[in-house]
Amino acid sequence: MGKKLCGTNYPVSICFIVVNEFCERFSYYGMKALLTLYFVTYLHWDKDLSTAIYHAFSSLCYFTPILGALIADSWLGKFKTIIYLSIVYVIGHVVKSVGAIPTVGNTDVHIGLSVSGLILIALGTGGIKPCVAAFGGDQFDEEHVSERQKFFSIFYMSINAGSLLSTIITPVLRGDVQCFGDDCYALAFGVPAILMIVALVVFIAGSGLYKKNPPKGNILLEVCNCVGFAIRNRLNRRKDEAPRTHWLDWAEEKYSKRLIQEIKMVLRVLILFIPLPMFWALFDQQGSRWTLQSTRMNMAIGNSFTVKPDQMQMLNPLLILLFVPIFDLIIYPLGGRCRINISPLRKMATGMVFAALAFAAATVVEVNVVKTVVVPAPAGQCLLQVYNLAGEPVTVKIPDSGLFPDPIQHLQDPPRYESLRLDGPSRQLQVEVIFRGNSSQCQLSFQEQEAYSLILHADIDTVQCKLEPDFILKSDEGNPFVRFLNTQPEAVQVTVGSESFSVDPGYSLTQNKTVEQGDYPSVSCSSASNKCSNLSLGTLDFGASYTFILMEELGRTVAHDMVDVEANDVHIAWQIPQYVLITIGEVMFSITGLEFSYSQAPANMKSVLQAGWLLTVAFGNVIVLIVAEGAGLEQWKEFVLFAGLLLGVCIIFSIMAHFYTYVDPEQLDKLYLEGDSGKKEDDDDDDDLVKMKEYDSHQNQADKQTKL
Repeated sequence: MGKKLCGTNYPVSICFIVVNEFCERFSYYGMKALLTLYFVTYLHWDKDLSTAIYHAFSSLCYFTPILGALIADSWLGKFKTIIYLSIVYVIGHVVKSVGAIPTVGNTDVHIGLSVSGLILIALGTGGIKPCVAAFGGDQFDEEHVSERQKFFSIFYMSINAGSLLSTIITPVLRGDVQCFGDDCYALAFGVPAILMIVALVVFIAGSGLYKKNPPKGNILLEVCNCVGFAIRNRLNRRKDEAPRTHWLDWAEEKYSKRLIQEIKMVLRVLILFIPLPMFWALFDQQGSRWTLQSTRMNMAIGNSFTVKPDQMQMLNPLLILLFVPIFDLIIYPLGGRCRINISPLRKMATGMVFAALAFAAATVVEVNVVKTVVVPAPAGQCLLQVYNLAGEPVTVKIPDSGLFPDPIQHLQDPPRYESLRLDGPSRQLQVEVIFRGNSSQCQLSFQEQEAYSLILHADIDTVQCKLEPDFILKSDEGNPFVRFLNTQPEAVQVTVGSESFSVDPGYSLTQNKTVEQGDYPSVSCSSASNKCSNLSLGTLDFGASYTFILMEELGRTVAHDMVDVEANDVHIAWQIPQYVLITIGEVMFSITGLEFSYSQAPANMKSVLQAGWLLTVAFGNVIVLIVAEGAGLEQWKEFVLFAGLLLGVCIIFSIMAHFYTYVDPEQLDKLYLEGDSGKKEDDDDDDDLVKMKEYDSHQNQADKQTKL
């Protein structure tokens, strides 16, 4: 072993590896935390497409580790693989950051750069994923077992520390720093890019201190070749050949009985993996559907702090750091003392149940969240509300409609938009308005699936009509929308926070603009007559849309607020239970699943099961991609669907687990050493197996904690 830290058996080289991992995980999770909002607010994709692309990227990140393992084990070795794929990783981050600069090309250029950057990032992060932890373990001598265990604990902490800090910091860089006149995605993506460059530089800086094992051939490739040979041999068998006990036995002409027996054992575990992607389909929606849910909630913490929608994801790594010792030191030992048989597969099944409960909690939150959402009109209909600025009550009569049966009072804000049937994609209607006993006719044109405000104002004893299109969607970042309607004969200039509104005279209506949530007791206002100096807008709350009517009262301009879309009235704290439940599920499912797969695999087959485990994450994201694009369900119904599917899968998994027989590692060793004495290479292989068993048995405890 190379240089050691003073007074310890720890190699100095692990310092570079731990710092590298911290920076890389900061880079990955910090970038990923912003993705969904970036797709929705910057690229202007709809929520379903944004969710689908988010999970397509996540899926790719868990398919590419197989490529990284093949390159490292069969060609370059772990060190060079980490270096080269980290360079790809850095290029991906840089391309992604450039794509977030508004002045670089048009929308198509931004999309092209963003997608290209994500593909390169997926190749980089996935490719180095199976290499870094194992490379760190390679730095220790075989006799320094306890030091290796502590290294993996430190390694695990660096992963979660990087994840936690990045999901706190990058949303702040996005939302609190303004660049190019809007949220600064370029900076928020640029900082993770810088951290990845630091990760690469730090890793290269330790080059002279590393123990670098040469590639020894890829067992995963050998397994695939053996399985393929067995299938071909079975299909091409002669009719007079005797049947064999197992289909893999048809590979005995070329491969050792020991290898075949090991593959059989691995296949038994891989079959158990088949139901597992459904858990990850739920788990990975923290960064997509749950983040979108948080944008429609009240994010104020006290009077001085506001949570960003994408910051809520930091609860997962924070709770992981809290729950892992609680489960390992309290809950599991307590269950053992109570003589409760908490087997690994039972833990995993219980973790599935907790994940389903998390989505049940998310469903309850979603049902209450959508109460403040204005549902867009379906085909053949539109939405309509009326502003009565005539000074006295008016009656509105719309042909073939029972809308507004009662007189509309002055400045009455309707409690909701009313649905108006058009019986087609568009329709012209002659609306009758009765004011002071006089009837006025208004010829109005409506388009399906649009929302409108009908503005009525007096002209002596008659009423003038003005139909304005409305924007009814809530802000994707939870901020309120504001617009102004000017009833005065002179133009008015209003400044709300960083936004300026030029309001023309004659019942002109400005466009909606987002402003920061908060209290606005006095905003800047100016006009030619100086009647407008300061306006009180009151509290502009999360997710609401306001129309402020500027009127002259007692020689001064005042603002009357009309609430078009209700404020988010469900507090962000109501998301905490679903994060707690999903994290408990992760602790019981993910960490236990890693421990189970390592303990049930032959020593030289652990990489095969590692690849199989990562593929369950990849396929879980594929499931979300399919449902998000194909189901077309309301969000709460989609949550119910996922919860129900996972419970169904949990039942299937529990039945499969009931018939699974656990393997004793000592029996495995005995089995490996039998039946192959005639093979030329067995003596060397047996020595390697004994060494690998000693190495892996001490890594199990650390490996099970490694967050993938």
